[in-house]
Amino acid sequence: MKRLETEAIRLQSERTNNGEHSVPLYLTSSYVFDSAEDMRAQFAEEKEGHIYSRYANPNVDEFIQKMTVLEGAESGWATATGMAAVFTCFGAILESGDHIVSCRSVFGSTHKLFTEIFPKWGITTSYVDFDDYQGFESAITEATKIIYVESPSNPALDIIDLERISKIAKSKGILFAVDNCFATPFLQRPLDFGADISIHSATKYIDGQGRTLGGVILGSNAFIQKVKAFARHTGPALSPFNAWTLSKSLETLNVRMERHCTNALEIAKRLENRVEISKVKYPFLESHPHFEIAQKQMKSGGGIVTFELKSGIDGGRQFLDALNMFSLTANLGDVRSIATHPASTTHSKLSPEQREAVGITDGLVRLSIGLEHVEDIWVDLDQALQSI
Repeated sequence: MKRLETEAIRLQSERTNNGEHSVPLYLTSSYVFDSAEDMRAQFAEEKEGHIYSRYANPNVDEFIQKMTVLEGAESGWATATGMAAVFTCFGAILESGDHIVSCRSVFGSTHKLFTEIFPKWGITTSYVDFDDYQGFESAITEATKIIYVESPSNPALDIIDLERISKIAKSKGILFAVDNCFATPFLQRPLDFGADISIHSATKYIDGQGRTLGGVILGSNAFIQKVKAFARHTGPALSPFNAWTLSKSLETLNVRMERHCTNALEIAKRLENRVEISKVKYPFLESHPHFEIAQKQMKSGGGIVTFELKSGIDGGRQFLDALNMFSLTANLGDVRSIATHPASTTHSKLSPEQREAVGITDGLVRLSIGLEHVEDIWVDLDQALQSI
């Protein structure tokens, strides 16, 4: 078996008669059948083939194939966005009366899904603090179908012991899903630690240049069959163009993540020495409360750094306004460094109490450290901090 870095580059759709070196774009909504019998057999799933691009497309197939290999999964399904992947994961298996156990620290839109959308359909969620392993076990009821966590979490950078949660889930006979967006398969493979499902917003590091939207769900053949049955008829399909772009992006994901991690660790270390900051959080800083768990299940610490300004929300606004090179945008995982203020953007829909419960204070700043030269990144941060 080739190494993952090679598989990300060399796995490709079958070459056509034109002998192309780079996989072509398959911009088609439907496909031609050889005969009426061929059409019948494909619709009956007696024969493999492409029917309609909401079901499958060669570019989407290639992206999924690469992601299954990188994550060590049996199968996968690609979606139009990361949130479409989260929703599809749950929609494929949950019914009215079912129950979810989730870590408390989750992305704002996921929180909305759990607290406002699913309850309309009789699906409930119990939140547990990320390090309360007894709490995870105690929260499980007869109606619980799945445990869901983010690790590292967005934006608190909490680290959950995946192997420990996996053992709890397996002892109760329920599924365990991990949002692996912040780590990517090159830094962490949740299935290696017993998770059943790994979910990504491919919009972030997988694309890496802020061009496309996408999502992907990885898991067993049996689980992905349920996802397929749900997704084919609800329509969260990844476009062929975005799939082609994301597959190309996977070719450089490893080298990009290496630079993201190197830059982020250096920036995190320097921020720890600033008097304007009360706390810095980064998985591979020894000061991180779960540094040892991060080292056990992650290859490196990722590209996200968070810190708490002593001057609170006003200081946070002044800091962001003083940045010259950093982009102020709602995305992350880009080659360009990005700064955001979660309390007023990604998690603004949470109440102050809810934000506090997941470690999002008014002065919290999230940095997505890009691929610029580390000294240029630091110069911008340094002058912005001095302006407060």
